[in-house]
Amino acid sequence: MGLNTQMEENERGVFKLHGLTGGLIATALLLSILVFLSVNAVSVQQENATNVYKIENPQDLQMISEDNEKHLVDVK
Repeated sequence: MGLNTQMEENERGVFKLHGLTGGLIATALLLSILVFLSVNAVSVQQENATNVYKIENPQDLQMISEDNEKHLVDVK
């Protein structure tokens, strides 16, 4: 009445999707995602490294105020 949990010889395989091949596919997928995100992070950093802001009317700035962001102007 017990379940037969033994695998037959024709069912075993190192290169099945859940074996070595599956591990290689998962590794390749994770590495490609890592490369994609790294390239995008470097390009965003390069674009914003030369970005300059200018303060309009610095005499209107207050010490603690949420309205201070309205005085920043993107020079680009």
